[in-house]
Amino acid sequence: MTAADGGEELVSAVALEEEREAEATLRPRRLAEFIAQDRVREQLELLLHGAMRRGRPPEHILLSGSPGLGKTTLAMIIAAELGAGLRITSGPAIERSGDLAAVLTSLGPGDVLFIDEIHRIARPAEELLYSAMEDFRVDVIVGKGPGATAIPIDVEPFTLVGATTRAGLLTGPMRDRFGFVGHLEFYEPHELDILLHRSARILGIELTDDGATEIAGRSRGTPRIANRLLRRVRDYAEVRADGVVNAENARAALQVYDVDDLGLDRLDKAVLTALVRSFGGGPVGLSTLAVAVGEQPDTVEEVCEPFLVRAGLLARTPRGRVATAGAWRHLGLVPPDRLTFFDRAMESLPSGSGGRTDTIGDGAAPGRRGVRAEQQDLFSQEP
Repeated sequence: MTAADGGEELVSAVALEEEREAEATLRPRRLAEFIAQDRVREQLELLLHGAMRRGRPPEHILLSGSPGLGKTTLAMIIAAELGAGLRITSGPAIERSGDLAAVLTSLGPGDVLFIDEIHRIARPAEELLYSAMEDFRVDVIVGKGPGATAIPIDVEPFTLVGATTRAGLLTGPMRDRFGFVGHLEFYEPHELDILLHRSARILGIELTDDGATEIAGRSRGTPRIANRLLRRVRDYAEVRADGVVNAENARAALQVYDVDDLGLDRLDKAVLTALVRSFGGGPVGLSTLAVAVGEQPDTVEEVCEPFLVRAGLLARTPRGRVATAGAWRHLGLVPPDRLTFFDRAMESLPSGSGGRTDTIGDGAAPGRRGVRAEQQDLFSQEP
């Protein structure tokens, strides 16, 4: 594997298999230790403490958000706060209703069942889960055809914690059975700063303030990526420098892994370069763009585009993908006039107007989270 290939894995929000042990070491154990997500943390604290005072399991909990933001960590914290057992499974692993029935009947009183990627659970298992969530009972079908009978089996009261990266794929009946729904937002750079210092203390890494700032700015607002970059910069600092993770060593290390100052990797930059240099900034269709960079369309759409759109470098339009003015500037090119009129219009606004770009266009404001203040001009684009 080349350093460039490693760079693509470095900024992927999906957990790598070899990272499981490292992630377990860095996970907070209590809500008080969980960094950021203040609103969700406060709501969960009220929900859990209220349930404990009543002596009953809390209502079922659904956590949504992009990969790497802490959904699994929060599920573990919920079980720890309740002093309950935790069973972990995933939606794709539950292929038949019998698989789910076996898990549910093995739960103890008050246990927490965590189902990751719950939107991918098989439909027969999902329908079995409805009665378990509402009535703490499952109906097991014995036999086939006219002679089949349903045997009701009681299960112990439990709390289901479901996690999903695509809440829109959940069916209405499933979504309605959750008493609490929390959405995890991307982290701000200063929140990642705090997280990196905590991780450095646990791992015994000498991390300077400017080193943490440098890594946080390239972490795409995602704790998993921040911790991964910290470990790779540590390797570089120990092998080629003085062992201290500072801004200079961080920049040098991430240059080796081809991660730039926005957190873009080789494939991200290839998409932007093809869009700008080969197609004049677009619009261009997804399949054509994927052929230009030598990747599958679903790789470009699911791996590259979410962050490029959130960072204001790429826009999805009915006619195809379009590079924004920020994309041209990031590649060191002058954007065409059709993309810069909005910049000039904003400069002409009175000083008291605040010049907010998130009131124009569709969806600029959510993309601001996890992007540094000096990068806000990336959102300037034709509405």
